[in-house]
Amino acid sequence: MLVNAIVLAGAANQGPLREVDPAPNEALIPIAGRPMVQYVIDGLRASGRVGRILIVAPPGQLEPYLQGEDLEFVPSRGDIVDNVLAALARLPQDQMVMIASSDIPLITGEIVRGVLDLCAQREADVYYPVVERSVADRCYPGVKRTYVRLREGSFTGGNIFVFNPRIADRVAPKVRSFLQHRKNPVRMAGLLGWTFVVRLFLRSLSLRGLEEHVSRLWGIRGAVIICPYPEVGIDVDKPSDLQLARAALGRALTG
Repeated sequence: MLVNAIVLAGAANQGPLREVDPAPNEALIPIAGRPMVQYVIDGLRASGRVGRILIVAPPGQLEPYLQGEDLEFVPSRGDIVDNVLAALARLPQDQMVMIASSDIPLITGEIVRGVLDLCAQREADVYYPVVERSVADRCYPGVKRTYVRLREGSFTGGNIFVFNPRIADRVAPKVRSFLQHRKNPVRMAGLLGWTFVVRLFLRSLSLRGLEEHVSRLWGIRGAVIICPYPEVGIDVDKPSDLQLARAALGRALTG
């Protein structure tokens, strides 16, 4: 599977990471002497499966610090949905698109290829990788993630996904509503359906059930991809994550 890629790098460094690094944008926080987002870009490029790479960020903020003549920059605006739609407007509609956050520096070309190979095994409009807890714990002991308990085990979501750009305009309002109410349990239950929430709470929901529910809800063909790469689920959003990434990448660069 060949894709174009959008890297979301619009987050100002105003959260917990501000305590350990003063970079204006989280994507610019240095790891082993390089901006965090550079590792994401390098992983996409090294995969050999990514064509165009669009970086969504505040105008002029990242350009001086990133390497790669083939990078395209899109000014960030509004919310995540607005940013994705702005980037998609520059891409063809007949090629799948990978969305990646700028704070997953542990991904590599091999990991990106592996994810895309798993996606190619099924036909869907949206592919969402998830990582089983035992996989993450085995590779990165002590890493703190948020897990959802399903029938097959406990899973954390990946910070990349692949989708058909032709569905973007149709699902954008639903995604926007989901993001707006993600911290309101009552509104989220209304959006997802109470039966779904109860099954999730009782841990009786399966991965296939999750796929089918979201597919019906959004009118798409969704595929949950069980991913053997815990790196896609490790986003750097707190000091302990940054410490882990700096240790792992420091070893990789010196070893």
